[in-house]
Amino acid sequence: MGKQLFLILNSALLWWWSSITISRAYSQNQTDPLALASFKNAIHKDPFGVLSSWNDSTHHCEWQGVLCSKRHPGRVTSLDLRSQGLEGLLSSHVGNLSFLRILFLQNNSFHGEIPPQIGNLLRLHVLVLSNNSFGGPIPSNLSRCSNLETLNLIDNQLVGGIHSDLSSLTKLKGLGLTTNNLVGPIPHSIGNLSLLQKLSLAANVLSGEIPEELSRLKRLTFFQLSFNTLIGEVPAGLLNISNIVLFDVGYNQLRGSFLNNVNTASPSLYFLAANDNLFTGMIPSTLTNVTSLGALILAKNNFHGPIPKNLGRLRGLHAIVFAYNQFQDDLSFISSLVNCSTLTSLYMGMNLFYGSFPRSFSNLSTIKYISMGDNRIQGSLPLALGHLSNLSSWDLSNNFLTDCIPHSIGALSNLQQLGLARNMFIGEIPSSIGNIKLLNFLDLSSNIFQGHIPQSLSNCRQLIELDLSNNNLIGSIPIKIMGLSSLSIGLSLANNNLSGSVPLQVGSLKNLGILDLSHNRLTGLIPTSISECLVLERLHLEANSFHGQIPEALHPLRGLQVLDLSNNNFSGPIPSFLVGLPLLEYLNFSFNQLEGQVPKGGVFLNASSVSLYGNTELCGGVPGLKLPLCKSPSSKKSSSTKARVIYVVAGSLSCLALLLLCLSIFYHKKKQTATNASTSLSFENQFLRISYEELLRATNRFSETNLIGKGRYGTVYKGILDGGATVATKVLNLMQRGASRSFISECRTLGTIRHRNLVKILSVCSSEDFCGNDFKALIYEFMANESLEEWLHPGPIGRDDECSESRNLRLVQRLNIAIDIATAIKYLHEGCYPAIVHGDLKPSNVLLDNDMMARVGDFGLAKIISTVSTEAIEVQDQGSSTSTAVRGSIGYVPPEYGMGHKVSTLGDAYSYGILLLEMFTGKRPTEEAFGHHLNLHNFVQMALPDRAMDIVDLRLWSEAGDRQQEMKIRDCIISIFEVGVACSMESPPERMDMTEAIRKLHLIKVSYEAKERMMGM
Repeated sequence: MGKQLFLILNSALLWWWSSITISRAYSQNQTDPLALASFKNAIHKDPFGVLSSWNDSTHHCEWQGVLCSKRHPGRVTSLDLRSQGLEGLLSSHVGNLSFLRILFLQNNSFHGEIPPQIGNLLRLHVLVLSNNSFGGPIPSNLSRCSNLETLNLIDNQLVGGIHSDLSSLTKLKGLGLTTNNLVGPIPHSIGNLSLLQKLSLAANVLSGEIPEELSRLKRLTFFQLSFNTLIGEVPAGLLNISNIVLFDVGYNQLRGSFLNNVNTASPSLYFLAANDNLFTGMIPSTLTNVTSLGALILAKNNFHGPIPKNLGRLRGLHAIVFAYNQFQDDLSFISSLVNCSTLTSLYMGMNLFYGSFPRSFSNLSTIKYISMGDNRIQGSLPLALGHLSNLSSWDLSNNFLTDCIPHSIGALSNLQQLGLARNMFIGEIPSSIGNIKLLNFLDLSSNIFQGHIPQSLSNCRQLIELDLSNNNLIGSIPIKIMGLSSLSIGLSLANNNLSGSVPLQVGSLKNLGILDLSHNRLTGLIPTSISECLVLERLHLEANSFHGQIPEALHPLRGLQVLDLSNNNFSGPIPSFLVGLPLLEYLNFSFNQLEGQVPKGGVFLNASSVSLYGNTELCGGVPGLKLPLCKSPSSKKSSSTKARVIYVVAGSLSCLALLLLCLSIFYHKKKQTATNASTSLSFENQFLRISYEELLRATNRFSETNLIGKGRYGTVYKGILDGGATVATKVLNLMQRGASRSFISECRTLGTIRHRNLVKILSVCSSEDFCGNDFKALIYEFMANESLEEWLHPGPIGRDDECSESRNLRLVQRLNIAIDIATAIKYLHEGCYPAIVHGDLKPSNVLLDNDMMARVGDFGLAKIISTVSTEAIEVQDQGSSTSTAVRGSIGYVPPEYGMGHKVSTLGDAYSYGILLLEMFTGKRPTEEAFGHHLNLHNFVQMALPDRAMDIVDLRLWSEAGDRQQEMKIRDCIISIFEVGVACSMESPPERMDMTEAIRKLHLIKVSYEAKERMMGM
């Protein structure tokens, strides 16, 4: 018992003594706290509040991200603030943390130069500053940090060269300088870093040859020099390093036949990339001894000769990329690939392969991507295609394949892309293709297919492009095919023997960019429903037997760039509305029966853009068209006509005066008997009426628990009607000036238009509450995923913090939502007559349904454009009550509205551009950081293109698993920012309209998804 008591007392004394020692050390040493304080002061943005704990009430060793030494109390040994969104400079006082061993600051927004004082950190082992915006040169005195083991400066904006003094860091195991702007040669002295395991110098502007001395780095496992301008040959010894796992020299100007140096001396080599160079030679048989290989990427070089027949010895291969070379061989090597149990990607396009597919081809059960287009492959497709159950993309275009397509192709349930164009396939298109429900790209053009277009293709409801052109297809165009609303890139049935008329269902192709039905035997009129194809850019109907006049239905197609109606039987005049199609670049009406005067505006001003040959009754136009002058009517006929016009005008004026007098009397009487009620009932009568009592029950007496959100004119509640339907109810605050007008505007707008990307109004309520007060409410569809605002800027208001913070929209989701919004606005501008201006486009007015489809709502400020006056716009902004000022929400409203200009569709374009930039930066347009002289438009414009990733929403970085994915995301983001900037230009005529925005966003999405598929190999 005494011994135990002694131990307890002794432990207590030791603890007391150590606490005294520590407290004295704390009080005596203020160097590190002062250095950390200076570090904090240089940060001007801390979005996650990580530095909020850095205050005097807490000891600095307990600050977030700070670790201190146990042997040297109070001395900081580790500073870890990675991925905290910090923005600012890196204080030079960090060099005073003399006990620092670890400094992690990656994935923030530090800028300016790396302070040379870091060279004072002699104990530093790990320095990671990657994914920031540091500029200037690499500090030369980093060589003083002799204990440094990891130096990672990847993805910054460093300039200058790689100085040779880094070779003094003899303990260095990892050197990462990828994705900067470094120039000059690779220092030979790096070969002296004998402990180096990872060397990453990719994506710079390094030049010269790869130093032979790098072959001395015997511990090297990761070697990446891609995306530079290196020349010369690859040193033979590099590929004999036994530990090397990744070897990537792609995208340079290297030459030679380096593959001969790959042998069994590289037993760990897994990833070998040498694409986009000038390499020559053949693939040596010894390469198959490197059994660890998983990816062999040799595309875009000058390799030639056959493929080793025993390539299948590399059982771990998952990707073979040999495209764009001069390999010449039959396909017998495929038989050995059956042994590669993880093979997913086979890219062999643009070579000289010949022969037919071996039977064993169907045994590649793990394959996902096959690209063998632009070769000389013959014969037929294997019958047992159904075994390729994982196949996602298959391109065999531009070969010499023959016979029928096997019916078993319908078993490829995971197939998304099928390209068999420019072959010699015969027979009918197999109806079993309709079983491939995931198919989004189908190109069977330029073959010898016969028979009818299979109706079953309409089951492929994800098709975005269908090309059956240049075949011998007969019959009519299937109604269900023409109704495939998923088609967005193109539908081409040209150069067949199709007959009949164009189905009215063509109006379902609302997102289609190209429609080509040329060179068939189609008859009848152009359907009026084509007016709904608002995204159409190219319309080819030439060489058919269409008749009638060129329809007014083409008028809404504001995005048309090419219109070819030549070689038909169209008659009547050339419509004048064609002058107003702003993007029309080429128009061909040749060899029809058109007559009358040719317009002189728009596309008709450029004779080289218009073809009118073979219309003998046309006249006038610009001189370059070389048409006869239009004849003037006789003077007698002219006088008679003038007289008739005078009589008609005089009579009309008399009637009009009488009518105005009656209307004036009626108006004054009406004004005396009714004021507010009559202004709304005409709109309310369009909807099913719901009583105040029912809404009270539905919303649990407008309970706070049912509150969804609040706006300037009202409050929105979730409700369940007596019939069980879940709805969103907007109760108007009639005390707010403009609320009644907002009510009428929404009824008038949403009551007459329908679009899948617009919120649907279900009912209205205009009555009195139980106290006799006026009550007005609008009842909408309930959107389960709330507004875009909640996803872009999640916060604790009205919901659980943890749930809010976990919300995130992936890049493709944001892109889809952006396209949905633009499509809705385009419909308002061009699909409605007269056009409608939304007037208040912002994230809180965009709702998301169960499928995350965007629905634009809140038409309280909407204006039918023909009724907008030229008077100053009345204030409708938050917190305002009177005066004439900006209409809409601050930050989203276009600058011209503040100068009294009338609302316009270009005003909506500006708001959309700002919204698009907000979606991908995560920044509101009203952030204080922008100040008075900077806005979100300028903020993004100044960052393009080099610093675009500095301003992107950090949540999008979670999708970047590696450097290749980062580059893919970067390209996509830059393109999106460019669209947002173009839409939000200060001058209205310079703004991109919704038609062009939708087109570009579709192209961006297609490009992004194509790269994503390539990376999945």
